[in-house]
Amino acid sequence: MKNLKSLLFAAALIIGASSFMSAQSKVAHINKEELVKAMPAYAVAQAEVEKLGKTYQAQIQDSLKELDAKLKQYNAEAEAQTQEENQRRMEEVEGMKQSLAQFQQNAQQDMQKKEIDLLKPIVEEANKAIQTVAKAQGFQYVIDSSAGNGVLLAEGTDLLPAVKKELGI
Repeated sequence: MKNLKSLLFAAALIIGASSFMSAQSKVAHINKEELVKAMPAYAVAQAEVEKLGKTYQAQIQDSLKELDAKLKQYNAEAEAQTQEENQRRMEEVEGMKQSLAQFQQNAQQDMQKKEIDLLKPIVEEANKAIQTVAKAQGFQYVIDSSAGNGVLLAEGTDLLPAVKKELGI
């Protein structure tokens, strides 16, 4: 019985101490994804990436048209050509297909790199603003409440309005 009382007293002390410790830390949350998307520079960056994507898409469409025309021409002329010539033409078409696939892959990688390069300074600016506001309001921790970041409930202080004001948006 004495051990049970001691155990309950120790548990009460631990719970009380942890409650006191957690009350000492000020925690806020912010949806960083929403913040970045609200920044004017984000729209400019997205427009630039879309413009680059349209350029690549136009080049790909031109290459596809050229490939299709060559394939139709070769199919129409196939009966009049030798077996070796038809084989050479098919290899040429396969080479064009592989080149086009490689171009598409390189274009995709280039667009991703461009997007990362354009977003990096925007995210850095957002981080600086978050730190400035959090420090000014006395928060020790700021949790990113964007979807997929592990925050299940964000009912505490939301810094998004204050950070938007800091950024002038």
